[in-house]
Amino acid sequence: MSHPIRLLLVAGARPNFMKVAPLMKAVDTYNGCKTSGSPGFEAFLVHTGQHYDTQMSQAFFTDLGIPEPDVNLDVGSGTHALQTANIMIRFEPVCEKLKPDWVMVVGDVNSTMACTLVSAKLGMKIAHVEAGLRSFDRSMPEEINRLVTDALADLLLTPSEDANQNLLREGIGASKIRLVGNIMIDALMANLEKAEASNVLGNLKIEPGRFAYVTLHRPSNVDNPEKLGTFMLELERLGKFLPVVFPIHPRTRRMLASFGIRTNGANQLRLVEPLGYCDSIKLTESARLVITDSGGLQEETTFFGTPCLTLRPNTERPITIQLGSNRLTTLDQLGTDVERILQGPEKLGTVPPLWDGHAAARILHHLAEGIE
Repeated sequence: MSHPIRLLLVAGARPNFMKVAPLMKAVDTYNGCKTSGSPGFEAFLVHTGQHYDTQMSQAFFTDLGIPEPDVNLDVGSGTHALQTANIMIRFEPVCEKLKPDWVMVVGDVNSTMACTLVSAKLGMKIAHVEAGLRSFDRSMPEEINRLVTDALADLLLTPSEDANQNLLREGIGASKIRLVGNIMIDALMANLEKAEASNVLGNLKIEPGRFAYVTLHRPSNVDNPEKLGTFMLELERLGKFLPVVFPIHPRTRRMLASFGIRTNGANQLRLVEPLGYCDSIKLTESARLVITDSGGLQEETTFFGTPCLTLRPNTERPITIQLGSNRLTTLDQLGTDVERILQGPEKLGTVPPLWDGHAAARILHHLAEGIE
């Protein structure tokens, strides 16, 4: 192939942006280093607009140094069916116009599955970054997205060995699977210096190792008034012992308001606006513990060795438990688990193999290899 490899890179929601940024940078590096005669990459960034909140979206683009998208589908929110359908309708003409050699999807949001379906029906080659992750819980919308995407993708780029094993068990040929490492860690390592310079600790008047960092946004946790109320009571209890920093996801804020759940302003529980990426990294690295239901934070805490409690019955990232600093918890168990962490070591676990900041470079190598 003499012409550049045309790559359509799809991002839909905030977790995708951290995966897209290293890939965009790796394309520039690859093109700058390629030997004469070998094709480089021509990359087009498609933002589906699945996350339309400025603080949740634009702030991350700015923080991560992602260029303005070449295409914005601007789909906004809606039910799963409506959002998926709108993405498909708007993505199809983009594919037909740009005629990519590869459509690359990342993660497990609705945009990932919707763009995969369109590409497969148009006969376009699909590469999935973060393939093979499984929670084995089909009540999670993300699990359906992962299963559909991996069944249709031509190249499955996995972050860890357990993901390879999941795909092989599902009957996917080994020739399609490549272990490349964790793209999220590429983004984290590239932004460590900026994160270190963040003044978020000073702004919040907290000290390293002397606070808890909390995020919560999954419908299974925040759409139930009893669960959300119990969770807030647990945070208030923890706030008696150390500051609790809780950036409120727009969905969680809406639910707190609609359920009439109030917090006690007298303790150290601090509800703040959503944070930028570098501020979040700084808090993750510096916290005494993290409480979350986010997939990305399970990985970032594992990289830093920060003790993490994940408020979910399962995780699609079991390596963060096997090797890392993550543990699953429940509302009933949360108080006991927090106490255990506070009595234990400040850092836990080890960093998994290939979580080294070079996943994006390995991904481009495999893409180039897969074009005849």
